[in-house]
Amino acid sequence: MCGRFVLKESAEEVGAFFETDLTGEGIPLPSWNISPTQQIAAVVESVKDSDTPKRRLEAARWSLVPGWSKELTLKFPTFNARTEDIMSKATWKPAVKAKRALIPASGYFEWRTDAQGKKHPNYIHDPSGELLAFAGLYSWWADPTKQPDDESRWVLTATILTSPAVPHLAEIHDRNPVPLPRDLWQWWLDPLTEGDQSMVDAAVAAAIPVASELEFFEVAPIRGNGPELIEPVS
Repeated sequence: MCGRFVLKESAEEVGAFFETDLTGEGIPLPSWNISPTQQIAAVVESVKDSDTPKRRLEAARWSLVPGWSKELTLKFPTFNARTEDIMSKATWKPAVKAKRALIPASGYFEWRTDAQGKKHPNYIHDPSGELLAFAGLYSWWADPTKQPDDESRWVLTATILTSPAVPHLAEIHDRNPVPLPRDLWQWWLDPLTEGDQSMVDAAVAAAIPVASELEFFEVAPIRGNGPELIEPVS
């Protein structure tokens, strides 16, 4: 599960790292405490006015809302999507087929519960400091209260895929996000490739070596928003 994460790089740095062709408006500023329903950065590819997909960095609401929903706020959480049976869920199936994303992250938080039941936050990250690319999905949701020609009616929403945790992260939580290696970014984003369960399973398998290299340390309780949130406790 990934319910809080960090993106401390600027939109310009993220765009350069992911080699995006276009950068949308409203990309959130660096944040050390990103929570569900807030705006996040998402890397997507789409085909428009040409046969060549364009890679874009866009701002998205972190909690995917399928196009068939009548409301922006759903009765169940959609900031994470379980990979094991993802194609059996109407919420995720259309996005797996053609709307796959990468969610840039510097790292993320999970809470370890001790013998007394007290929860201790841990920051999980790449020890090299390199950005992570979580496999994700996106969906455009149209606000039914606005006119069809009102461009503001369209809301980009996204989710982060999760899988059973790799062994050394399982001591903190039983699930982890799916961090894709660079050589699979294009494969995952390609809107001309129809995704299915086998594609998701392959992404999970490819992510295991990346997740296995992640390191973690305990941090102070998560309050506010600043670089001090990812400082190890002494």
